[in-house]
Amino acid sequence: MRDIALFILIFGSLPIIIRRPWIGILVWSVLSYANPHRLCYGPAYSFPFAQLVALTLFAALIFNRDGFNLPRSGLLLLWATFMVWMAVTTSAAFFPDQALNYLERIYKIQIITLLTIGLINTRERVFWLVVTIAGSIGFFGVKGGIFTFLTAGSYRVYGPAESFIMENNSLALATLMVIPLGLYLAHQSPWKYSRPVLYTCCVLALLSAIGSQSRGALLATLAVAGFLALKSQRKVLFMIALGFLIPTIFAFMPQSWHDRMSTIRTYDEDASALGRLNAWHYSINVANDRITGGGLESWSYETFAIYAPDPLDMHAAHSIWFSSLGDHGWPGLLMFMGIFGWTWFKLSAVIRRHKKDDAQWLNELARMLQVCLVAYFVGGSFLSLAYFDLPWHFMAIALILERESQKICAGKQSPVAANAGQPALEQEFRQPLRT
Repeated sequence: MRDIALFILIFGSLPIIIRRPWIGILVWSVLSYANPHRLCYGPAYSFPFAQLVALTLFAALIFNRDGFNLPRSGLLLLWATFMVWMAVTTSAAFFPDQALNYLERIYKIQIITLLTIGLINTRERVFWLVVTIAGSIGFFGVKGGIFTFLTAGSYRVYGPAESFIMENNSLALATLMVIPLGLYLAHQSPWKYSRPVLYTCCVLALLSAIGSQSRGALLATLAVAGFLALKSQRKVLFMIALGFLIPTIFAFMPQSWHDRMSTIRTYDEDASALGRLNAWHYSINVANDRITGGGLESWSYETFAIYAPDPLDMHAAHSIWFSSLGDHGWPGLLMFMGIFGWTWFKLSAVIRRHKKDDAQWLNELARMLQVCLVAYFVGGSFLSLAYFDLPWHFMAIALILERESQKICAGKQSPVAANAGQPALEQEFRQPLRT
């Protein structure tokens, strides 16, 4: 039954995508983040829905550009340079065939990132993109929070199979990265009674992240909580709420959870932590020896025998920073850090421009995106998620916000984007379908 429903929904969306290409970005995001096909048990499980939607989206752009426009930005140029550098490092990789296969997957994600920047070009489209991303990952956060509550935190929470967020650690980080988006939607949503529902979802998502029993997620949780308090417009009220919520959740978790979290202080006695340190030393050594690094999919016993302090303790990078370093060398790491550092400063510029004007949605979304990035920077320091779709979508949204901010500052805001509230959010869907 699930398979039939999913086939109907996806194939039913294709004619809409042909007429409104930007809807294709939303459908692709659902498939990428929620992975609904992985919740099926029949032919839908392995059906290439994402490729079908992407091909339809490309066909739609041939007949209907739908206002497709890329901004002139140094960040976009740096991003493109990094994509080219990935191709260079892949050609020089230790295992070029495996590296090329993985690079194709990365490029598919990055092409959608590029299309997102060009097609999501109004306030309403940004709103629906945020709803889609937060809802797709938030589904597993809410589901995991309920599971954690019912089992008293005795079991770990996992994501959909064969996805970036399959592991408990990855799902926990992704959940923490969308909680700020949920808070943004709670404040911006035009629908009555949505605020308490969204706040409840955020609490359940937080419970899910902690219930994952991920030590990296715990550190990211504390970082997100502290930064949210700084970014909140009601700092005292928010700090009081956090002061009650987090200790309550911690007290709720079983002793096995506290025992695992306490190993953060004794990392030098933990085999998993020592393995990560060994992998990080490997990435530094290979980057020092080769300007292109080892290339994608180079983490193996063969390469560890050459570059790792302990050649028998082979691990993945377990860090976005050391993953970029080991895969693409020092130039790759610098470009990776430059992309997200530049994204941060663009968001800061949007926040400064719209502190007291009517475009508070820009200010608030930019602030929440910075909190999302804090979760990624802290939690990602212990996970191999350098190529995960979500942070690249954040970069895309930052460029979109900058473009909308420039429109407003130049007095060229579009009529659709200037409207606010329920009528504005529905206007995008009330417009006649264009061919």
